[in-house]
Amino acid sequence: MSTHQTSFPIPSSATATSRLAQIGLAAFLGLFVVGIAGFSHIEAIHNAAHDVRHSLAFPCH
Repeated sequence: MSTHQTSFPIPSSATATSRLAQIGLAAFLGLFVVGIAGFSHIEAIHNAAHDVRHSLAFPCH
């Protein structure tokens, strides 16, 4: 029985660029979610995120 392991080389410049893009998009998404769910006066959004905010000690009242 032979086992074949296939690896695909990723250029280091693509990896660094990809990593920065992922960090930037994650930060933007996080700020967007906190801004919308954390400070929204819409009751449905507030209630949907209420328990999560309290479990993370995020003030919402």
